[in-house]
Formats: sequence, C-alpha cells, structure tokens
Amino acid sequence: MTHGIQPPAQIPLFPIRGCILLPGEHLPLNVFEPRYLNMVDDAMAGDRYLGIVQPSNSGPREKPELCSIGCAGVIASRNETEDGRYLIVLQGVIRFDISAEAEPLTPYRVAHADYARFGGDLTPQALSPEVDRESFLSLLARFFDHMGLDADWESLAQAPVSTIADKVAMAAPFDADAKQALLEAVDPPARIATLASMMSLTLDASGDPPR
Repeated sequence: MTHGIQPPAQIPLFPIRGCILLPGEHLPLNVFEPRYLNMVDDAMAGDRYLGIVQPSNSGPREKPELCSIGCAGVIASRNETEDGRYLIVLQGVIRFDISAEAEPLTPYRVAHADYARFGGDLTPQALSPEVDRESFLSLLARFFDHMGLDADWESLAQAPVSTIADKVAMAAPFDADAKQALLEAVDPPARIATLASMMSLTLDASGDPPR
C-alpha cells in the first residue's frame, strides 16, 4: 500500500447489519459477545485492525453470507466496562474486497482482504465542480427536518461536503442495502450523489414537495 499505511492481508471481521464504516470516519461500538471480545483482544495485541462488513440476508443464521465489500479500521480507543464489555472506537482507513474467507482458526471470521481497488481512500480527493454545496445542504436540512433529526448547522456550514456526506451516510436510518450502496460508491462525488438521491426519494415518498 501507499502512504506508509499497511492494512493486513488477513483481517478479522466484525459483521454488523445496517452498519458501515467509511475511511476517515469514526465508529463507536459496544462489544459484548465472547468471540468479538476475543477478536478485540487479538487485535489490540497485534496491529489493531478490524474489518466492518454487513451480513447479507442469505446463509445460515450462525454464519450468514457477507457482503463482498467492507472497510478496515484501526481501534483508536478501547475501554472496558464493569460488566466486561468493551467500548471501542474504530477509525476507518480503507475499504476492501473480500477475496475469500480464511480457514476458521479463531471463533470469529477472518477474510483475505484485497485493497487494490480502493487506493483512493488513502488520498484526499477534490470534489468535482458539479457538487452543489448549497443545494446539498438545503436537501439535507429538509431530510433532517422530515426525519426529526438534529444537527449542529453552524459546524456543518464550515465542514467539507464530503465529510458531511460520510457522516450522514453512516448515521442516517437507511436500510442495509442503501448503506451498502453508500459504502460501495466509487468516490466522494458518487457518494454525495447517491446520498442525495436517497434523501430525495425519501422526501418524495413522504409527499414533502421541493422547496
């Protein structure tokens, strides 16, 4: 990999439906299942990398099939609660394709990760001129109002559109398939366009007219 970042060729997987991690963003997690407590311990003793991936709707419940693309993150912090849970924060680094799953030598799943398609995740990317900040923020305000969500609009006014879009993509209450589409968007402009389309569809379905 470039830029001195060397994510592991084999990465422990934390499958969570309806949850994505994007490069550069932070994801707080409450870890309580024994196999995932074991996974966090192993990661902390090694390179601190975990892979967030969504399960699909197929396969056995105890080992469902997984979406083919996830995101590698580094454990930025870990705190243990009195009842033995871990509260961790993952910092997203780079997306990956799951080329195959490794032989099960641990109670948690491990993937052979291929990062080749996602080298751009490691480099800040300029937005194209077609990204209209004012229109996007206006749509976002309508969507938040419709969903009953709060936002620090003063801070958002100062943030890059790509950062705003990534935070909304991770936090907004879209279904698992929509979340995966946002994760798989090829670059920030594509993710912004995908998110804008999803917000518009939600508003159109609700009968909220454009303003």
